Amino acid sequence: MRKTELLVPAGSLEVLKIAVIYGADAVYIGGEVFGLRAKAKNFSMEDMKEGIEFAHAHNVKVYVTANILAHNYDLDGVREYFNELKEVRPDALIISDPGIFTIAREVLPDMEIHISTQANNTNYGTYNFWYKLGAKRVVTARELSLAEIKEIRANIPDDMEIETFIHGAMCISYSGRCLLSNFMVGRDANRGECTHPCRWKYSLMEEKRPGEYFPVYENERGTYIFNSKDLCMIEHLPDLIEAGIDSFKIEGRMKTALYVATVARTYRKAIDDYMESPDKYRENMPWYLDQISDCTYRQFTTGFFYNKPSEDAQIYTNNTYLKDYTFLGIVGDTDENGLYCIEQKNKFSVGERIEVMKPNGDNIEVTVKRIVNDDGENMESCPHPLQSLHIDLGIKLERYDVLRRKEDDKLAE
Repeated sequence: MRKTELLVPAGSLEVLKIAVIYGADAVYIGGEVFGLRAKAKNFSMEDMKEGIEFAHAHNVKVYVTANILAHNYDLDGVREYFNELKEVRPDALIISDPGIFTIAREVLPDMEIHISTQANNTNYGTYNFWYKLGAKRVVTARELSLAEIKEIRANIPDDMEIETFIHGAMCISYSGRCLLSNFMVGRDANRGECTHPCRWKYSLMEEKRPGEYFPVYENERGTYIFNSKDLCMIEHLPDLIEAGIDSFKIEGRMKTALYVATVARTYRKAIDDYMESPDKYRENMPWYLDQISDCTYRQFTTGFFYNKPSEDAQIYTNNTYLKDYTFLGIVGDTDENGLYCIEQKNKFSVGERIEVMKPNGDNIEVTVKRIVNDDGENMESCPHPLQSLHIDLGIKLERYDVLRRKEDDKLAE
C-alpha cells in the first residue's frame, strides 16, 4: 500500500498554521504572483518564509503554486520570482505551463516539480512525458474516473506520484481552463482572476423579444445551469487508496481557517482510522459525515470518479451554500491575567454558548464568561471585525483551538 498524503490548502499564514495543526501532511499556498487564486490573501516572501519554517518544524511540507498559463510578458517576472524562492525553499512547485516549467528547471534544478491539474493530465502518456522531463508528481484532471486513474498508476514508474482532488468546489470547465470570466468581465481565470460566473443566475431571451427572460429550468428565480455541487469523497477513501493515488488534495485556498480546520481534521482521522483498521473506518463513518457537513458547502457529489456526472450533480435553483457554523476566532497566547488572546472574526457575546474545536476531534460547548479589550475594559459583546480581544471561556484552552458558533439558519450567500 502506498503512503497517502493529505494535502490541504492555505490562503494566508494564519490558515497555513491551522492546516498544519489540524492534520495536513502537506500544505499548498500561493505567492503574490503567478498563482490561480489572485483574490486569496496569498503570501508575501516574509510570510512564506515563516510559514515554511512553521510547517517544517511540524514535519509538514509546503508546495507553492505557480500554475498560471503564462503570456510573453510574464516570463521575466517568473524567472525573478523563482530566484526569490531559492531563499525560502518550499518543498515543491506546482506548475502547468511548459514555459514556466522550463524556467523552474533552470533556476531551481533541485526543486521538486508537480504538474497542475490545469495542464489537462488525462492519460498515462502525459504522465510519462512529464516524468521524463523531471516532474515528480502530476495532478489528475478532474474529468478522470477511478478506473482511469488506476490504469495510469499501472503504466507509469512506481516512483512517480499521483495527486487527486478529493474534496471541495468543482469547476464547470475542462480541467479548470475557463473563458467565461474573461468573456463576461475581462478577468482571466487562467491567470488567477476568476469571478466564478458558473455560480451566476442565467435565463434565455429570444432575440425578437428583448427584455423577456425565460428560465432555462422552471423556477421563478431563474436557473444556475453551471453551478456544480461540491466534491466529497470521505465515504470512498478505500477506492481512492486502491487506485494508487499518493496525495489526497483538498480544494479551497480562499476558504476560512474554520473550513480548513474542519476538513483537515475530518480527513486526517478518516485516513488514520482506515490505515489502522478498515472496520474502524466504517464504524466511524457517521462521525466523519457529521463533521464534514459542518463546513460551508453546496451539497455533495462524487464528481467523475464513478461515472459521468448527471443532472443530479448540479444545483439549478440557487447559488447559496449550507453553513452550519460561524467562525469566531483562533485561540492565541495567554495574557498576564490568564485570559486567552484572540483576533475576533465575527460577533459573539458574554453569556453566549459557543464551541471550542480541538485538533484531536473534540468539540466542547462552553459559555463565554468574559470579554476584555486591549485597554482592559470589560465588554458585553465584540461587534468590530478583527478586534483584538482577551477572553475567558471557563475551561483551559490551547493555542490554535478554533472557536465557532452553531447557526439555526444554514443558508449563506
